[in-house]
Amino acid sequence: MKKILFLLLFVCTLSFTMNAQSDSDSYNQTLKIKVFPNPATNVVNILGLKNSIKANISISDAYGNKVLEHQWGIKNNALNIPISSLNPGIYIATIRSQEQQIQTKFYKK
Repeated sequence: MKKILFLLLFVCTLSFTMNAQSDSDSYNQTLKIKVFPNPATNVVNILGLKNSIKANISISDAYGNKVLEHQWGIKNNALNIPISSLNPGIYIATIRSQEQQIQTKFYKK
């Protein structure tokens, strides 16, 4: 009985450790995303993305209202998003493709 209990405890601990490592790996991937300049005036650059033939890019204001929406390919692991038509403030860029789903914040001057 003690051996079974020990084995069950070992398997649960191993499972928890593996999940914690995979969560930290996905967290580290988001740390590689760079947004600049921040604050931006005309264009915001996002680096560290996965290349994609088709990605849906949407920009929302701080209240969650979509203010821009585009569909572009991601090349050279980067996007350059024109934002000159936006009013100054805080925005959230959402990038969705088959390869990834990223949200990042930037400021418009």
